[in-house]
Amino acid sequence: MSDRWQYLLVLAACLAVTAPLEVFGRGVYRRWRRAARSILPVALIFLLWDEIAVAAHVWRYDGAYVTGLNVPVRVPIEEVLFFLVIPVCGLLTYNAVGTILAKVGRR
Repeated sequence: MSDRWQYLLVLAACLAVTAPLEVFGRGVYRRWRRAARSILPVALIFLLWDEIAVAAHVWRYDGAYVTGLNVPVRVPIEEVLFFLVIPVCGLLTYNAVGTILAKVGRR
């Protein structure tokens, strides 16, 4: 397997591991509008930050580990997905832990 798929595979693994946590509480995917309102503004800020850093030659992406597909602002698609996938995984985990702690009376 080519190294250029590693970033995407790690993101997919993160989603696969946390997806079952959707069954706890009210869910994240079931309330996708709420999740989008919390994730998208922050993701846009960080994407802009990445673009500025790349343009200033402060930051770069190793072409060996990305597919080469970029969004219009020279940021790899993997980075865009990172700013969406990781917060979703975090919300799923937070929601599940909170629900479990509430059920055992520790919250």
